[in-house]
Amino acid sequence: MLQMAARMSVLGTETAFEVLARANALAAQGRSIINLGIGQPDFPTPQHIVDAGRKALADGHHGYTPANGIPQLREAVAADLYRRHRVEVSPAQVLVVPGGKVTMFFAILMFGEPGAEILYPNPGFPIYESVIRFSGAVPVPIPLYESSGFSFSAAEVLDKITPRTRLMIINSPANPTGGVVPRAEFDRLIAGLERHPQVAILSDEIYGEILYDGAEHVSLLGYPSIRDRLILLDGWSKTYAMTGWRLGYGIWPPALFAAAERLAINCHSCVNAAAQFAGIAALTGSRDPVQQMVDAFAERRRFIVEALNGLPGIRCANPGGAFYTFPNVTGTGLDARTLQSQMLEEAGVAAIAGTSFGEFGEGYLRFSYANSREAIAEAVERIRRFLGNLPGSGGSIAR
Repeated sequence: MLQMAARMSVLGTETAFEVLARANALAAQGRSIINLGIGQPDFPTPQHIVDAGRKALADGHHGYTPANGIPQLREAVAADLYRRHRVEVSPAQVLVVPGGKVTMFFAILMFGEPGAEILYPNPGFPIYESVIRFSGAVPVPIPLYESSGFSFSAAEVLDKITPRTRLMIINSPANPTGGVVPRAEFDRLIAGLERHPQVAILSDEIYGEILYDGAEHVSLLGYPSIRDRLILLDGWSKTYAMTGWRLGYGIWPPALFAAAERLAINCHSCVNAAAQFAGIAALTGSRDPVQQMVDAFAERRRFIVEALNGLPGIRCANPGGAFYTFPNVTGTGLDARTLQSQMLEEAGVAAIAGTSFGEFGEGYLRFSYANSREAIAEAVERIRRFLGNLPGSGGSIAR
């Protein structure tokens, strides 16, 4: 009998893909399924980006590239960060990788081992906790509460730091909540971190350009006191509707870059050459497609929040960024996992249970509004009928 390493038993998964698989299976049986579960833009990659990738292939860019990415792309990343944040970043600090997850995987493996502790947002992207456990470290949740707009309390975060803390993971705007951490809270956190120079920081800013109602994206690159231990995670998947291109990057402090590059060489050698040329076109080309997509998300956000708040047993706060709502569903009388399952099987609507994002997600569902307004409207009506048919509802559920 084959015997895998014990650490494989603690490796988690991303439930959104499991729900997608079940939704696809039901659809294959002829069921009508509306997917508000998967977290990817429903817009095509802008044409000028596709054209750049096609041209790169036609021009013969078929071989290996440098492990850290082609120089032109690293320079474009540095220029884009200066445009957005007015912060100087050396192209030598840019490590191009195949997707956003790679940077978090490298950072967690770099600092996680038995006896170490790593802080992470909860509810948060499920791969954080999964890889922390895989590394052997102890995952220490940073609770995010609805009452604070799914931000965190800097004081509470700082109180969780111990001599065993190696890494802290921050995500704003956030998946799954859409929460945006205000600058004042970041100011307090960074001031407190000056007392803990042994703690590295991974700032996941993949949704940094998808914001609403004037919400401010505060990049941790703007805090000089932590630049020597800050790892920035960003990429092309969300902003440029390039999820399938598998293209992301990390900004690593000089003291950590060589180790990160060594992990890249051992893991994937280098990133797809044509995708990198497409990435340059995304960063240097027209911003119109990005703005059009964000404007469309903003309208869908307004619509879905209003519609969900009109359902019995559900209340939904306005997310400040990303393309998710994270409504409170405790008034339905069902736990999150049961509601997720029954909504899909009985109403044909796919959403993700809050518990897929950690223990503090109980009582919530994540809905992605990366779908058409018409599909969202139909989904909400299906949910309304489903809730009205729950045993004991009498056609209405207490809010």
